[in-house]
Amino acid sequence: MTTETLIWVAVVVVVVVALAAVAFLVLRHQRRGRLRERFGPEYDRTLAEQENRGAAEQELLAREERVAELDIRPLDPEQRRSYAARWTEVQERFVNAPGFAVTEADQLVTEVMAERGYPIGDFEQQVSDLSVGHGATLDHYRQAHEISGRAVTKRASTEELRQAMVHYRALFEELLGESPSDGRASRRDPAANRDDHGEGTSRRDSGGW
Repeated sequence: MTTETLIWVAVVVVVVVALAAVAFLVLRHQRRGRLRERFGPEYDRTLAEQENRGAAEQELLAREERVAELDIRPLDPEQRRSYAARWTEVQERFVNAPGFAVTEADQLVTEVMAERGYPIGDFEQQVSDLSVGHGATLDHYRQAHEISGRAVTKRASTEELRQAMVHYRALFEELLGESPSDGRASRRDPAANRDDHGEGTSRRDSGGW
């Protein structure tokens, strides 16, 4: 093999390696963008918890693979109506029994998760599974669950309990698959249910939260 031939072979090898490197970088960038878009704030949270970006992205990919094997299904219209009506009952009970209502809200969200096909029982696993499709509202669920835990031992203020209901509602609406304009679980502030003196006033409609 002549020197000229060796030079051309070397050039071809360099070009192939360079193209492979560029392709790798492009694919990695695309994967990163897709994961950021799908997981939202959960991407940055996972990145902060892992030792490096590669480990964080592998964790998120593993979550996708796990959830892909689950039978996640939407609720039918009758199920949505039933759960929305139950949410209305829970929010109305908040006026006189806020701690009890928050506990009920936690149970109701968990029940809807199970109905949709998500495994329940271990909170951290629930959060991991939900992150694949509900990353934008996942922090709401974490905060609500933390307040709910303190409510059991009466260590949460009424304002914290109100915030827990708002947080639960965010995920509840997503799980039901309703748009905010549906009216069955609207995004109005529960503070609107209280008069100028802070006393509770019940509203017999589904728009109180």
